[in-house]
Amino acid sequence: MRVLIMEDDKTVATFMARGLKEAGHVCDLAHDGEEGLEMGRDGSYDVLVVDRMMPRRDGLSVIETLRSDGDKTPILILSALGEVDDRVDGLKSGADDYLVKPYAFAELLARVEVLARRRDPGAVQTKLSVGDLEMDLLARTVKRDGEEIVLQPREFRLLEFLMRHSGQVVTRTMLLEKVWDYHFDPQTNVIDVHISRLRAKIDKPFGLSMLHTVRGAGYRLQA
Repeated sequence: MRVLIMEDDKTVATFMARGLKEAGHVCDLAHDGEEGLEMGRDGSYDVLVVDRMMPRRDGLSVIETLRSDGDKTPILILSALGEVDDRVDGLKSGADDYLVKPYAFAELLARVEVLARRRDPGAVQTKLSVGDLEMDLLARTVKRDGEEIVLQPREFRLLEFLMRHSGQVVTRTMLLEKVWDYHFDPQTNVIDVHISRLRAKIDKPFGLSMLHTVRGAGYRLQA
């Protein structure tokens, strides 16, 4: 499942994104209403999580604009405003659900997954496969040719991202942002180290390489 989080508090947004990624989902972040509206119009998200109070454009305005454009993506509002009238206003703007802050992350996750299922019963993807390489996002297991491969959490996230983009060139910048949550270059060899470890686990024992370096561009995972 692919989720867009519109939240101006970067600490809160990062916490939510980390939790959703650990649950096996893909997350993008927008930190103001204009950015969120532009990204939300992409149409590729399964669920939008929208903070009601954001700079540049408030959450209700973002939702109303998306709905007027014909966008039917399920939307969950997050807000510290929890009175009945506030919730009614949020739902009338076009949102599908309304969660009052503070909230338990487990409830947020459950509501997001329910919204995704409501849109499409098959939208919540729990397994990935590329050739004979298989990943179970719920059990957090990886197998190749039926043999289980033990990965560290960061290695698992790295492989998940590569599998979700199998056959495509994935750049170092994409990996830093989506796997390490860096929005700058830390000037370290952290990617090289983890790619090397991943190759040693998913390629070397099987005699056939799936993880390839694309010189001057990045990496590609393909059967």
